[in-house]
Amino acid sequence: MAQSDTSAPDRGPSDMRREEKIHAYITMLESKALTYRWKAAEALGEIGDRRALQPLIRALDDEYVEVRWLAAKSLGKIDERGAVEPLIRALQDEDSWVRRGAAWSLGKIGDPRAVEPLIGLLQDEKPQVRKSAAWALGKIGNTRARKPLMRLLEDADRDVREAVRAALREIGTEREIATM
Repeated sequence: MAQSDTSAPDRGPSDMRREEKIHAYITMLESKALTYRWKAAEALGEIGDRRALQPLIRALDDEYVEVRWLAAKSLGKIDERGAVEPLIRALQDEDSWVRRGAAWSLGKIGDPRAVEPLIGLLQDEKPQVRKSAAWALGKIGNTRARKPLMRLLEDADRDVREAVRAALREIGTEREIATM
């Protein structure tokens, strides 16, 4: 009686379809058509497969903001530490949507290397970027962010102030902000 090989897992039809989708989306990310690239960037984040990490990192340099923004967000959904440095660089993108997406992803990943660059983003001219940076700092939870966040409790934008309060609560400074 022959012994069966148990070293390779049995791949069913759904596994093969998933593999085909991942390959197709990675290929689409290199397409000349903008619509294919941004749809692929979004879909790869939804799938969350680590093989999309490098293609999505390359997409952070796409000429179109839609692709860069969705690539930045998708990297947070994949949640790989290898995306941290490229996402930190994306915090300097000319477009606020990309900066927001990168901040969100850095908060999802939670790597402390992002703390200082996110603190710098608290001074961004766009309120939604400041809000995303505050949210991300709260998710990371590093105490180095307390004082810079405290300075934003008087921000002109209400949403920023609310994000700052939430971040400070997550970091553990409820007593310090209770009277403000």
